Amino acid sequence: MKRYILSLFLLLCCATIAFSQSSMTDDQIIRFVVKEQKAGSTQQEIAIKLVQKGVTTEQIKRVQKKVERLKKEQGLGTVKSKTLPMDDEVEGRMRKNNGAEKKSTTERLKGERLSKDKSKRPSSADNVLLEEDEAKDIKDELDEFMPDSLDVYDRMVIKKYLKAKEEKEKKDKKKIFGHDLFNNEYLTFEPEVNIATPDNYIIGAGDAVNIDIYGASQKTIETTVSPDGYVVVEDYGPIQLGGLTVEQANARLRSQLGPRYSSSQILLTVGQTRSITVNVMGEVKMPGSYTLSAFASVFHALYMAGGPNEIGTLRDIKVYRNNRLVTTVDVYDYILNGKLKGNVRLSDNDVITVGTYDCLVSVNGKVKRPMYYEMKRSESMGTLMTYSGGFTGDAYRKSVRVIRKEGTHMSVYNVGEFDMGSFHMADGDSVTVDSILPRYSNMVEVKGAVFRPGMYQLGGQVSSVKTLLEQCDGVTEDAFTAHAVMHRLREDRTLEVISVDVDGIMNGSAADIALKNEDVLFIPTKKEVQEEQTITIHGEVQYPGVYKYAANETLEDFVLQAGGLKETAAMVNVFVSRRVVNPMATTTDSIIGESFNFSLKDGFVIEGEAGFHLMPFDEVFVRKSPGYNAQQNVTIEGAVLFGGDYSLTKQNERLSDLVRKAGGVTNIAYVEGARLERKLNEAERMRYEESVKMQRQQNEAAMMEQALKSGRSIGEIQSAMQSSQERLQIPETYPVGIELDKALAKPGSDYDLVLREGDRLIVPTFTSTVKINGEVMYPNTVSYLPGKSVKYYINQAGGYSSKAKKNKTYIIYMNGDVAKVKCRTKVRPGCEIVVPQKAISRMTTAETMALGTGVASIATMIATIANLMK
Repeated sequence: MKRYILSLFLLLCCATIAFSQSSMTDDQIIRFVVKEQKAGSTQQEIAIKLVQKGVTTEQIKRVQKKVERLKKEQGLGTVKSKTLPMDDEVEGRMRKNNGAEKKSTTERLKGERLSKDKSKRPSSADNVLLEEDEAKDIKDELDEFMPDSLDVYDRMVIKKYLKAKEEKEKKDKKKIFGHDLFNNEYLTFEPEVNIATPDNYIIGAGDAVNIDIYGASQKTIETTVSPDGYVVVEDYGPIQLGGLTVEQANARLRSQLGPRYSSSQILLTVGQTRSITVNVMGEVKMPGSYTLSAFASVFHALYMAGGPNEIGTLRDIKVYRNNRLVTTVDVYDYILNGKLKGNVRLSDNDVITVGTYDCLVSVNGKVKRPMYYEMKRSESMGTLMTYSGGFTGDAYRKSVRVIRKEGTHMSVYNVGEFDMGSFHMADGDSVTVDSILPRYSNMVEVKGAVFRPGMYQLGGQVSSVKTLLEQCDGVTEDAFTAHAVMHRLREDRTLEVISVDVDGIMNGSAADIALKNEDVLFIPTKKEVQEEQTITIHGEVQYPGVYKYAANETLEDFVLQAGGLKETAAMVNVFVSRRVVNPMATTTDSIIGESFNFSLKDGFVIEGEAGFHLMPFDEVFVRKSPGYNAQQNVTIEGAVLFGGDYSLTKQNERLSDLVRKAGGVTNIAYVEGARLERKLNEAERMRYEESVKMQRQQNEAAMMEQALKSGRSIGEIQSAMQSSQERLQIPETYPVGIELDKALAKPGSDYDLVLREGDRLIVPTFTSTVKINGEVMYPNTVSYLPGKSVKYYINQAGGYSSKAKKNKTYIIYMNGDVAKVKCRTKVRPGCEIVVPQKAISRMTTAETMALGTGVASIATMIATIANLMK
């Protein structure tokens, strides 16, 4: 983008500079380009500089060809290999297409603009546009033989944009049949020049002719017809051949050269043919004069001119030669029938005129090629349908709708299928072909529990319900044949339901029902007419859940189906619950269900109702055995003889029991500092999560309020919230305050806590320090001195800070107990004294200053208003 801005700036700077002739030679241009590329200039910058120096696109093309020739060792003075002359001799008589290449509309318009009045000094605006066009063209030519890799991305972006724009224009453009024929890059109608020269080809100025003399004399004369129509034969002189056909030219040569070469044969062939100029005028995209091969046809000339424009005709293209009409071309005859009638070979100064279309008609709907078609006023609707490819399979052919503009109003015509040959089209007609109605004339349908559901032809073998069921191979085994339903359309297209006794019709006990068009017979399955029947099993089985009901299934079968009993299952008191169903009841009943109790052994019933079978919607409950308990482990660590994991062996096992299992404490144990960590169970975790959630919400609300007042950014607020949430993470364990020394002294007392699974007892060694933390001048850890007060240890940390909340100071003891500091609170070894911080004021200094500034501003405005009112 920066490069294009720079380019535009340079172009504007150069807007007032007039065009001048280039003073640079081809070699200077090559050296200049190489030098600029080495200096890091882009192709766009080099192109602009070349334009400013007066270099033209044609000169760059010439330089490009020179570079290519040097690369291929085809420069003047280069030595060719020995095989080249033979190739040259073969290629010497091969013709090349010497016509001009097709240009785009932009190139064509630009060329016209440059050719206008070269003597007139262009304006500044014209200079800018022309320099921009020239720079773009020169850049494109430079890219051909010296590409700029730095510019690849920009070209891709521009190419993508132009492609999208082109696609949009194509979508919005009116699509006329045949108008894209002359814009197809794979269909150029370029003449084949290396063919046998037609006998009626007229030799003219610029044609290369080869005169071969063979027999007694061997000689070849290669010459070109002069502008006066002569060829010069060595040792003989000029001979007039211009204006003669090839056949006539051969006859003249034999008559004039025959006496000299009486024992030889003379043959004239045409080598490289001359080029001709053809004028393409009228409603084409690029009207003008074109230089073409002498073998060029009308279609090739139209291709060079871009074909007809939006109002140009394809049906009446005229070719004039020497002010006389030579032929008329109808392109539709070529597109639809493959005929090249009228596509004659052109001669020099021929004029092709493309007039406006006579009649343009649009076709929409159910045809194979819906688009606009150019019609002749003598052509009918039938011809139009042929042009559009004919009707599609679902087209309504009996009548085609035509909307015609007539004078000050519009008219509608419905053309019948037998009138299409006589109904003639008019300019602006809009033809619409409707689709057939989505209805059937001889259809019946069967759905549901049959072997071959679907639509069937009404009539013949299918005329009644019985014949329809026979045609679809009958009903399935699970069909509910007591009552089927048939939907029938009345005359007003509303639905009517007819009940069908399928069993009765098939066995002859009920009358068969005649079918009508578009009848739909539905046969339900037994599953569809009743609720799905299931049975359910809960509790201590491998796969509890809901299962499909199966007749004659026993309790033992169902337990096995559910994967069998778990190790935790109770064999006694297996419970079965059953619904009470009385569809004939008219009042409520006090009994709402039945229950059955069973005892199992090895999965078989040993107590309960013999031969008991489950019924639909029964629910089976297998309880957990009260005598089953999985191992529950606790851990003891620290100053004990045998630390590690231990399993609880009784329901109320206590701290003292665990210490005894571990062999007791060691002689260096500090029993008073022992602590207990306990895992959260589900109930505790849920309460903790709810508490944390509420705390987070409160914190977020408070922080948001404070942030809005202080003017903090969103990022700072989010960072602070995230930090707050991290501090409120749910822990896996929590401390339990214990006094192990008292528990060991009095086993079974209230001090001797009952253990539970996951407990972790830690017995530390003696720690003779006290830690002081929080709002003190210098947080510190000091030696424990018996009898010293809290104040002594606070002073050891430098005393309270200015933010300290002294009356909220507390102590955390090693055993997990926490105590608020009072006058008689004891300090123990290994404890931590914590001094909390005072609550932070809601209004910071900055906020106070901002408030003061706001008040002062308001006061100033009030004073100003008061002064104005005086």
